[in-house]
Amino acid sequence: MYEILFHFLCLQCTYPNTGARIMLFVGGPCSQGPGQVVNDDLRQPIRSHHDIHKDNAKYMKKAIKHYEGLAVRAATNGHAVDIYSCALDQTGLLEMKQCCNSTGGHMVMGDSFNSSLFKQTFQRVFARDQKGEFKMAFNGTLEVKTSRELKVSGAIGSCVSLNVKGPCVSDTEIGMGSTCQWKFCTFNPNTTCALFFEVVNQHSAPIPQGGRGCIQMITQYQHSSGQRRIRVTTIARNWADASANLHHISAGFDQEAAAVLMARMVVYRAETDDGPDVLRWVDRMLIRLVRLTFNTHNCQKFGEYAKDDPNSFRLSENFTLYPQFMYHLRRSQFLQVFNNSPDETSFYRHMLMREDLTQSLIMIQPILYSYSFNGPPEPVLLDTSSIQPDRILLMDTFFQILIFHGETIAQWRALRYQDMPEYENFRQLLQAPVDDAQEILQTRFPMPRYIDTEQGGSQVGIH
Repeated sequence: MYEILFHFLCLQCTYPNTGARIMLFVGGPCSQGPGQVVNDDLRQPIRSHHDIHKDNAKYMKKAIKHYEGLAVRAATNGHAVDIYSCALDQTGLLEMKQCCNSTGGHMVMGDSFNSSLFKQTFQRVFARDQKGEFKMAFNGTLEVKTSRELKVSGAIGSCVSLNVKGPCVSDTEIGMGSTCQWKFCTFNPNTTCALFFEVVNQHSAPIPQGGRGCIQMITQYQHSSGQRRIRVTTIARNWADASANLHHISAGFDQEAAAVLMARMVVYRAETDDGPDVLRWVDRMLIRLVRLTFNTHNCQKFGEYAKDDPNSFRLSENFTLYPQFMYHLRRSQFLQVFNNSPDETSFYRHMLMREDLTQSLIMIQPILYSYSFNGPPEPVLLDTSSIQPDRILLMDTFFQILIFHGETIAQWRALRYQDMPEYENFRQLLQAPVDDAQEILQTRFPMPRYIDTEQGGSQVGIH
């Protein structure tokens, strides 16, 4: 604890407002000082979700306040804080999480610093591009400007508010609002930020039909080479009249992006609200969307429904997957804390807040592919019905990569059929999911846990 305070003070005094990283390697919880999360009495376990719910976490609130103070100091100076936590028990990530969340630093959990899983993950922190430069940037700011019909409500991501007011700032806050500028202490190629906007329809200045709404994002940062760079991105979208051009609105709905945006809003609320309240809010928002797909006269908007016939309910293609994403989000480790420690919950939520759309969707709804002799790999349902004796399944949850062999496939593999020349097609079938898994492992950060199992195997039950 005192070492990290020393590094904070040194960087704050010698390199203010300059890009830098503080790497904290944690092998156990802090038991002394202002950041204490547990005492030295080994009979007293570190807090659990149950303890937090019962307000029986003695050191938690004081420690959180301390680490939040450190996070503000680091973010103010543009310094990123990485936390690498490797231990068999909790180390206090729940209390320290804001140091990573506010500064964009890495948060990595593992069992041991000596494991190959951690070593490969840590090496990727220092990945370089084709020019030999680190794939990271520092001390950045994001400014948002809008046309007069739009106002920015807030941002959710690994950043902090700069509290800059302006004419494009909405009174409605979502995430970190009441500002049009945010600070990012570090960027990497996968860094994303969720921005939320409000359509302002003033009577004195109505929205011009046929016109365009514009959003401009100005990003400034220090490149790893030392250069100061500016990137300006401008987006324009046509305004559509809902009474005359409803199909344009329907075609413009991106259900995957909507699911990730909703997930970030939910996780942001879950940090301060009770779990049941958050789940009810998710349900209300889904019901609200379904209701909006139909008008009050029961005529088609974005879906189909015949009165008094529940089986006739159909959503248009652009909306069909969204309820499915919400179903998996409700059951995910981001909202359900059962069987997870507070540190694990903090780690999972941290990753969802920073990854891009594709990776975030994998976290919300894992991908399951089936490999068989009947054709190329195909996606299948996340259901026990997908388990077949003559199939191999590849499941990607972002945090784990699992290859599952059906009963017949496992028996053939045990008999070493793949080593016989006449069963070359079986060898290729076994190799296909392994190759696909290796391709994922090459780019994923942090490195996911790789599991190879079969029907009746020792690791089947954990999934």
